[in-house]
Amino acid sequence: MLMLMAVVAVTGAAGVIVTANRQVDRINRIEGLDAVLSAPNANVENFLLVGSDSREGADPSDPDFGGIGGTGDVSGNRSDTIMVLRRDLDGGPASLLSLPRDLWVNIPGRDNPSRINAAYQDGPATLIQTVSMPVDQGGSLGIPIHHYVEIDFQGFKELVDSIGGVEVCSWTAARDTHTGFFLETPGCHVLGGVQALAYARSRYYETYVNDEWVPDPTSDLGRIKRQQQFINTALQGAIAKVKSNPLKAGDVLVSSTGALRLDSGLDVLDAAGAMREAVADGLQTFSPPVVGKTINGNAVLLLGDGWQAFHDYFSGASDTPPVSA
Repeated sequence: MLMLMAVVAVTGAAGVIVTANRQVDRINRIEGLDAVLSAPNANVENFLLVGSDSREGADPSDPDFGGIGGTGDVSGNRSDTIMVLRRDLDGGPASLLSLPRDLWVNIPGRDNPSRINAAYQDGPATLIQTVSMPVDQGGSLGIPIHHYVEIDFQGFKELVDSIGGVEVCSWTAARDTHTGFFLETPGCHVLGGVQALAYARSRYYETYVNDEWVPDPTSDLGRIKRQQQFINTALQGAIAKVKSNPLKAGDVLVSSTGALRLDSGLDVLDAAGAMREAVADGLQTFSPPVVGKTINGNAVLLLGDGWQAFHDYFSGASDTPPVSA
């Protein structure tokens, strides 16, 4: 979705718009979400962005199949990444709030709180309600959600390949033996779809320091920072590619639209046009304040001091961006 917005943001060529209209028809729509999406807000429009770890479509011949697996290894869907994209209706840059997978929240329909990652197991509607339910009604976050956007592993890889890869820089060699990510040497490297997915999924990130592999102690919080930087780099890469060769816009559009699942009411081209200025210069990125705690043997994250400023900004109650820790 962000890539499609970037493409529309930098070119208004008739051919590109025709291609976009054709590709929009290929997008999978999720019916039945209207009842749980929030009413329009006078100040902001929020998109719930979800990276699904669905193994549907996984090819055993893919080089990363061993690290991802297929439906026989992991059945059903889980949310691997959860973000809220805020568009200010009065203009200004778009903002991205990443929600840690281990965030401990109340989930509608469940008797006890759980990790937010578990909400998606009950379906997109439940995840939307988990994020948007007002606090005074038993919710944990209370951020209104107006639209829903989902992409899976296979779609992510295709999208990265369509823009020619994404550059990632590291001062040291780096790896994650769980996902298969590996940078053999320090410096900047352009990652193709397979390695980009391994990088984006990395929760056991290690760097090579003083002749030994050193784990990143921040785990999922470190992953969030890397993901946010990756998204901004990918956005600028898509914009640069289309500016240098508008004919390449079709490649990005095909990969973007074919990889998405959206709520039925989202007008993709209208949303992309509205985001024209907001995404062209990158995104403001935020992570909520959290504190670690063990609950019933589960290592989880609780919202910490300062969360109210994040809530107010992303709910549209305030125009003042919060300050991430």
